[in-house]
Amino acid sequence: MNGPQRIVCLTEETTETLYLLGEQDRIVGVSGYTCRPKEARLKPKVSAFITAKIDKILVLQPDLVLGFSNLQADIARDLIRSGLNVMVFNQRSVPEILAMILTLGRLVNASAKAEALVARLQSGLDEVAASAQRRPFRPRVFFEEWMDPLISGIRWVEELVEIAGGESVFPELRAEHDARNRIVSADEVIRRDPQVIIGSWCGRKVNFDQIRRRPGWEAISAVRNGQIHEVKSTIILQPGPASLTDGVAALQRILSQAVAQ
Repeated sequence: MNGPQRIVCLTEETTETLYLLGEQDRIVGVSGYTCRPKEARLKPKVSAFITAKIDKILVLQPDLVLGFSNLQADIARDLIRSGLNVMVFNQRSVPEILAMILTLGRLVNASAKAEALVARLQSGLDEVAASAQRRPFRPRVFFEEWMDPLISGIRWVEELVEIAGGESVFPELRAEHDARNRIVSADEVIRRDPQVIIGSWCGRKVNFDQIRRRPGWEAISAVRNGQIHEVKSTIILQPGPASLTDGVAALQRILSQAVAQ
């Protein structure tokens, strides 16, 4: 069996994975937020993130719709009620991202290619981790996923920070799926004194001046020493290949330049 032939991807990471597997011809619809690869943007756009054009999806006659997380539960419900096959992944960690790729490979009868892709991704992560181990300094890192309210990094991001050579200042929050449970106070960030701040505001450019001007933040080591950086959300806040390649590489570049202060 060759698996589903007409697939709608409601988020980018499954789209990118299918392209990397050479199975892009199966894709008949994508998220409007899709950036990777660029040619995927030529596919019909049928969804945002928490909304979707159900009628447009039905016209495409997919035999499988791929979604992500509880945030798309209502979309999945409506599609199921319309008679479609829906699979929702919920990967929140690096191992779960790799497992998602293997599962998707099996769905499209491309297990060998998925296994090879996972092996390449894992090898890349191992190289980054080995490089980080050779550095004598592991800076304390605050990954800022949003600025108002302040939200610390989700699990796969925090894991990638550590792979790239940093130490999260809010490790206890990484397992919280709901961003509301990862809200932190400005005062607590000051108390934990990160040596590097990395911002990634989904859909918005990080405003370094805004970060520097927060009351009391001039005392934070990262602010005092000019260690405020940005990683584009498109390469770090999607739980797929982008995060495990370009995302972790961006973290590595930032953290390899950090020095003890």
